[in-house]
Amino acid sequence: MTDPIELDRESDPDYDHHGGFPRFVPAKVGPEYGQLLEALRTVQDLAVSTSLPAEVAEAAAGKARELIELMTPHVVAEGRQTAGRVPRLPGRGSLLLMPWIIEKIDADGVRSRGMFRRFHLGGNSAAHGGTLPLLFDDLFGLIQHAYGRPISRTAYLHINYRKVTPLNTELVVEGAVDRVEGRKTFINARLTDLDGNLLADCEALMVQLLPGQQ
Repeated sequence: MTDPIELDRESDPDYDHHGGFPRFVPAKVGPEYGQLLEALRTVQDLAVSTSLPAEVAEAAAGKARELIELMTPHVVAEGRQTAGRVPRLPGRGSLLLMPWIIEKIDADGVRSRGMFRRFHLGGNSAAHGGTLPLLFDDLFGLIQHAYGRPISRTAYLHINYRKVTPLNTELVVEGAVDRVEGRKTFINARLTDLDGNLLADCEALMVQLLPGQQ
């Protein structure tokens, strides 16, 4: 599988002029980082699914402050953080991204599998509608990179919500480049359940950055 993180300067000689994006290379971590992420995701799930007594909330806040104190001395510049640079972990090791695993990434497209957790609840056991744009937008970035397109920004994305997207249910999102027109890359993607039922589809336009643009 092609590495979805490393950006190849040789294939894009103007790389350093596209807004000064840092070069992301895979981070080498042991199993302890994955364990930390899963623990933090579980805390996120609990934070939005519990009603804590005052004393429990106070104790939890104290432990959170201890964690902040423990981690703060290790803050680093963008491009050096571990989050987002571990392709084998759910969400590539980022708490921001959906905790999904990349199954396929090449010039023909990208496919990822995973589920929305309690943290992503919108209401009535369904994923919040605002989580789907994040899922699709991250996918589009991987798709245009795997296709060999230069650094680009999302100009627009349009989502059709076809069915309610359930929580705690394994789903698949996949997409590919539809066409390229100069600096523009048009991409389509679909979100389905494992039986192939369409939950949402999306189309987007990614525009190549000009020198100096961020």
